[in-house]
Amino acid sequence: MRRVLILGSTGSIGTQALEVIRAHPDQFDVVGLAAGRDREGLAAQAAEFGVTSTALGAVDAEQLVRDVESDVVLNGITGSVGLGPTLAALETGATLALANKESLIVGGDLVRAIAAPGQIVPVDSEHSAIAQALRSGTSDEVRRLVLTASGGPFRGRTRAQLAAVTPAEALAHPTWNMGRVVTTNSATLVNKGLEVIEAHLLFDVPYDRIDVVVHPQSVVHSMVEFVDGSTIAQASPPDMRLPISLGLDWPHRVAGVGVPIDWTAATAWTFEPLDEAAFPAVALAKKVGRAGRTYPAVFNAANEQAVDAFHDGRLSFLGILDIIERVVDFHDAPDELTRASLAEAESWARTAADRAIAAAS
Repeated sequence: MRRVLILGSTGSIGTQALEVIRAHPDQFDVVGLAAGRDREGLAAQAAEFGVTSTALGAVDAEQLVRDVESDVVLNGITGSVGLGPTLAALETGATLALANKESLIVGGDLVRAIAAPGQIVPVDSEHSAIAQALRSGTSDEVRRLVLTASGGPFRGRTRAQLAAVTPAEALAHPTWNMGRVVTTNSATLVNKGLEVIEAHLLFDVPYDRIDVVVHPQSVVHSMVEFVDGSTIAQASPPDMRLPISLGLDWPHRVAGVGVPIDWTAATAWTFEPLDEAAFPAVALAKKVGRAGRTYPAVFNAANEQAVDAFHDGRLSFLGILDIIERVVDFHDAPDELTRASLAEAESWARTAADRAIAAAS
């Protein structure tokens, strides 16, 4: 029986994690729940699972992690506010099932410095796929990582064709049901850029050996190419409950979580190169990742401000990446990465982004 603490319990990842746990009560025991703002939803979950330890907001979630004994902390919080809970979870020695990619991306070496080998288990479907495929060889046998991208709702469009897209169109993702920020990030491919940084930090593979390929069917979740020319891919119908279940019980598989591929039905999977002229986010993310220090935090914070402005009608879709690049280029990172320097850099980036947005409108 694994004791599980779920952060972001009322969001997409959290609710699906509870679905897995609900179906396997003999394997998991929920010992704590934390939500962002949904007090009523949190109370309903706590009543159903008999949980007495709960929290609202990231600050209280961090304290909850320190107070509650657990075997696994699932961090499904959205945004860089998840850094504190991520660090707290690692300090307790619990396995960190990480869906909050932003905390690793902005925390960088702060997170890696306190994480024991194997303590972080990725929950993003792409990184879960890579973690599974990496079990097929040793680290020195890996040639490259290949992350797949659905291409989002605007796959195949040129940069000029993206100029007038609307927030409603950006939220019409063809495969996944996600929140506003993550769905918009998928449309701009900022999300894939963040995932490239995450892959580098998780698996210690250089950026020039991490590629992105567009795979609209979202069945092959990512691949690892080995030095002998073989490629190991993880494939399954798109369903986040599978990587969530692996995060909860890594390295063991939870029976019956997902529906397997129907190999008796005719089907086709396609793969396309990424159009970096229309979608420059991945290249910019690699530049930011190589720079390290507080640059990834600035990239993420500027994006969050730009996404809000886009949905408020104050910024065009193409303006999102323009604002991010402008803020990143103006940033002067400190030599040392600390929680204080991260907070200062994020605050600066949000202010700089807001000013750039106002000047552009």
